[in-house]
Amino acid sequence: MDGIAIELPLFLIATLAGAFVAGLSGFAFGLVAASLWLYVLTPLQSASLIVGFGLLVQGYSVWKLRAALDWRRLLPFVTGAVLGVPIGVWFLTSTDPRSTRLAVGVVLIVYSLYAFFRPQFKLASAVPPAADAAVGFANGLLGGLTGLAGIIVTVWCNLRGLPKDVQRATFQPVAVVVFAMAALWLGVKGSLTLDTARLFALGLPFLLAGTWLGLKLFGRIDEATFRKIVLALLFASGVALLF
Repeated sequence: MDGIAIELPLFLIATLAGAFVAGLSGFAFGLVAASLWLYVLTPLQSASLIVGFGLLVQGYSVWKLRAALDWRRLLPFVTGAVLGVPIGVWFLTSTDPRSTRLAVGVVLIVYSLYAFFRPQFKLASAVPPAADAAVGFANGLLGGLTGLAGIIVTVWCNLRGLPKDVQRATFQPVAVVVFAMAALWLGVKGSLTLDTARLFALGLPFLLAGTWLGLKLFGRIDEATFRKIVLALLFASGVALLF
């Protein structure tokens, strides 16, 4: 990348900040990191690093929360996501995705504002697996289209009012699946370069440090604070999709 020696501190700070937010909330690494990366990286480098770093951040966080994992609950989400990602990638590469991104951005903004200023609305605690699979499919489609790997499942968990540990043990494994499939697609397409690999190696210590700090703070916040953080990041994700 041209000028990486000059812009390296910005790249590393963005990596640390993105990892911290992802460690704290369970998502939004790409949202935070790419907001600065795109000043010094190409869009393809940024997308490749979001996938690579995102896979590590989510994987590490899932490992730390492994005691809360319920594979029977996760299966419909993961199955839906596996089916949705290739379709999202196809839309990204074969059509103009701007109208879809705008529509999703508006929905995220409206939902986050409504949920923040109104009393929490909870869906029924028990929903059919088909509904979870449909949510997983929509999540995979959006992840393949925009790189937002866990947004739809995050909204679903928030609507159901699940405890914060259960929420993260639901949407983060799904995000791991989405990132893994996206990484496979990028590799098959030959999109991974030596320059990108060097940036990955340079940013890795900052990624691990930020994730560790975020997870430490996550253990100290209550359910209400976690919900506000999630809603704020959903709002920011919607704004990012619009602009």
